[in-house]
Amino acid sequence: MLTVETHATSHIGRVRKGNEDNYLLLNISEAKTWMSSQEPDEFVIESQKFEINENGIVLAVSDGMGGALAGEVASKMAVETVSQRFIDEEEDTDITVPAENTNHSLISRLYGATVYANHLIHHQGRTDPQFQGMGATFTGIGITPETVDLIQVGDSRAYLVRGGQIYQITKDQSLVQQLIDAGQIQPEEAETHTLKNVILQALGAQNEIYPVSARLYPQRDDVLLLCSDGLSNKVGGADMQKIICQNFTQLQIAAAELVKVANERGGEDNITLILVKLTGDALPEPNEEEIKLELLNLGNIHDTADQIDTAEIG
Repeated sequence: MLTVETHATSHIGRVRKGNEDNYLLLNISEAKTWMSSQEPDEFVIESQKFEINENGIVLAVSDGMGGALAGEVASKMAVETVSQRFIDEEEDTDITVPAENTNHSLISRLYGATVYANHLIHHQGRTDPQFQGMGATFTGIGITPETVDLIQVGDSRAYLVRGGQIYQITKDQSLVQQLIDAGQIQPEEAETHTLKNVILQALGAQNEIYPVSARLYPQRDDVLLLCSDGLSNKVGGADMQKIICQNFTQLQIAAAELVKVANERGGEDNITLILVKLTGDALPEPNEEEIKLELLNLGNIHDTADQIDTAEIG
């Protein structure tokens, strides 16, 4: 049996007047969801424990953009649309997954729900002037008894803590990341680059999006961190690793400490995160030397042979 412990929170930060971030915890079998309250004066850590069956769970963070209320609307539409898409499918008894696609069922559905959310947000932005130009990042994971599948649109991040080390397992879909990949700037220059906030795709910003999807093969006691850039811009990987490892048995304390440090270092942006711990005898013993992370080609519903570069930053 695979057990997943989650601790999620979204904080307004110290500067913003509203919270444009959101998170999603979705128990597919029970059609039950948890999302951030977005109440400016509240700081709540939502803690849940899931026994994972073949239906799995979905966890995600979304960082809205667009000014005024538009960013808040976009991120809320993102998590609500993805959640409702899954719940509606569960209620439709006519839906069946071909046997050859069972191994990709959850990530395929998550991919489709993300694309659908983009369609709705984009349409809302085009038809309602007050929401013109709104968008939202979306970084999510689907967890089944065998795998952890990731999907990403934008620059919210996912990290893996394994064997006392931390690895960034998503790559920012941003202009500065593109410049780094092209060798035009060094990674350390990205933090102060004038174009650091320019992202290459977001839900709602374009008519079509191309989510990146990947598969991680988990090990016992893996900890995953999903977060908006309100955290990752203020707390580096080494500090994340230290806080998580020091509070490994009480991750709700780690979640609170991560938010606290981000605020102490300025807190100019909203701060949203989900900490996820995987336990259970069915998982293999930890082996930090072996991180299996494969890109998925969902157009053909087959794994590619490509490997995602995982940057050890701890």
